[in-house]
Amino acid sequence: MIVREIKCKSILTKCGIEAVDYAINPYVGCGHGCVYCYATFMKRFTGHKETWGTFVDVKVNAAEVLTRQLRRAKRGSITFSSVTDAYQPLERKYGITRACLEALAGCNFPISILTKSALVLRDLDLIERFDDVEVAFTITTLDDEVRRCFEPRSSPVPARLEALRVLADAGVSTWAFCGPLLPFLSDGEVEIDALFGELKRVGVGCVLVDSMNLRGAAWGRVRKTLEAHYPDLVEGYRALLTDRKPYHEALMERARRIAARHEIGRAHV
Repeated sequence: MIVREIKCKSILTKCGIEAVDYAINPYVGCGHGCVYCYATFMKRFTGHKETWGTFVDVKVNAAEVLTRQLRRAKRGSITFSSVTDAYQPLERKYGITRACLEALAGCNFPISILTKSALVLRDLDLIERFDDVEVAFTITTLDDEVRRCFEPRSSPVPARLEALRVLADAGVSTWAFCGPLLPFLSDGEVEIDALFGELKRVGVGCVLVDSMNLRGAAWGRVRKTLEAHYPDLVEGYRALLTDRKPYHEALMERARRIAARHEIGRAHV
């Protein structure tokens, strides 16, 4: 992993996600190495030539800059993070995300955290101090062997589920992003039913589901993973390149039906 310490000029940025005002991305790049990651487009703006997942820039002055920006920022919702994972492995060493949360304490901004790392529990003492906060985990499969292939340096699935349980027991609002569900591996009736059942068990309030999008550079990375671990699935995935819409619509309908069966509140699928 190539690690650089950099200085940022801004950390609280306008967010293009619907119903979210700001994003905080404490890092450039991500050490989780998820093969389907959509955020590789960031390389066009950062000048990185390295393979996505092999570099991380650490915004070492992020908390200082955030404190300065908050003095004149209009109140709005904040998401950690839109193009990185705020709790990727380097956060354990640098604590940039924790420092940003400390800067936000008392500011009364609604906070949403989306991660694949159980490290978020380290900051539960801070998270509990916010009046309006939610924590979500991306969980694309219950099979941890599949997880190792597609999300190699992320937290194991059981650790994510346990983190969700701990957060819910502490009174923190939780939800799950089940996206992308993996074609032929975690998108079937049985697999989704088991996944939603586990999410219900650990107190998840709602789910957001998405299908695999293989446009751009993602297809090359996913294809290599399939060739190494699931070669019989390559052609099935290739078919999604030509027309994803029918598959996506069928998956959404399946997810809606199963979510209703488990009575997962406010299911966004």
